Amino acid sequence: MIGVALAAAVAGWLVAAYFLWQSVVPDGLRLPDVDETSLFPSSTLSAAEDYERFVRWDFVAAELVVLAVVAVYARIGPRFTRESAAGPIGTGMLLAMLGLGLVWLLQLPFGLAELWWQRRHDVTDASYGEWILSGWFGLGGEFLFICLAMLIVVGLAQVVGDWWWLPGSAAFVGLALLFTFISPYLLPGQKSLHRPALVASANTYEEELGLDDIPIKVQDVSGETTLPNAEAVGLGPTRRVILWSTILRRPFTLDEQRVVVAHELGHHDRNHLWKSVGWYALFALPGAFVIALVTRRRGGMRNPEAVPLGLLTFIVLSLIATPLLNVITRHMEAEADWVALTLTRDPQDAEGLFREFTSAAHADPSPPTWTYVLMETHPTGLQRIEMARAWLARQQGSP
Repeated sequence: MIGVALAAAVAGWLVAAYFLWQSVVPDGLRLPDVDETSLFPSSTLSAAEDYERFVRWDFVAAELVVLAVVAVYARIGPRFTRESAAGPIGTGMLLAMLGLGLVWLLQLPFGLAELWWQRRHDVTDASYGEWILSGWFGLGGEFLFICLAMLIVVGLAQVVGDWWWLPGSAAFVGLALLFTFISPYLLPGQKSLHRPALVASANTYEEELGLDDIPIKVQDVSGETTLPNAEAVGLGPTRRVILWSTILRRPFTLDEQRVVVAHELGHHDRNHLWKSVGWYALFALPGAFVIALVTRRRGGMRNPEAVPLGLLTFIVLSLIATPLLNVITRHMEAEADWVALTLTRDPQDAEGLFREFTSAAHADPSPPTWTYVLMETHPTGLQRIEMARAWLARQQGSP
């Protein structure tokens, strides 16, 4: 009976994943083989490799240190329960917050090292104090989320025991849905876009896609970063496109900015925010099951002593899932690129945009495979340029 239920669950997971994976990018699209040296000067490629080498190993070192120390915390953390009189739920919340604070402190020196590197390469204007302060406020939000998560997990475990993962994962998906809905209101410094030509283009794209009016907002990031960026956020009535103020400056032209807007509207058109919640659900359910299974050795999540082990399990599962999650986000970003090419019919300016993105971020247009698998949430600059050329080739009748 258990085997039948497991097979049905796996089949359901695969069916849901199949539908979430659907894309308007043509099946079997062949990207041309473009030599990066024909796109970028050797000095640019060398600078990108030098910049990213430090970032890569800083990332690896941070992950290894966090994993090692949290493993130790999972072993000794239960000792702290003897000094708590807060009850199972309160003690579980305290242990979770202690673990989160430990992770933040461990990551702090690596984050400061990356900030130093970014400042050295003029990628950010943020001061060390500003960075720490923003990280501290971000930690407060994470503490709030952890408190709520522990309240749900430990509270449900008191009622339904080791089966908490079923209603618990549903509650986590609900929280993800809520956060996605309200996220536009959490971004500071937003102003309306006052570029009539760009607004007119956005309205045209919305009509072509059959979208309702989606506000285009500009987030002032001056004094924080020099990197260009944009994002699609929100669900339903909260949907909007956020352009960083850096994308509206030189060297980006109006036509390149149109490509950016079309790309972000493509995310909304293809329901990528909804799909992201769907993918989260597909990972949350088995993830919660594994955490419940592993923590049984300490009495399950009804027992506060299991919380540090649950935290370690969550971190390990997150690391294991990262390559697959990156595949998913790269897939959606490639689809948004394809929508942008279809709307603007301007592969030349799309290619120019991707070149400038790559140069501004000191990004390696063709990174090592392990870096691509573990760290890249978007197609590389080279892949995006190849897609623009593949789109043009299809318009000209090539396969």
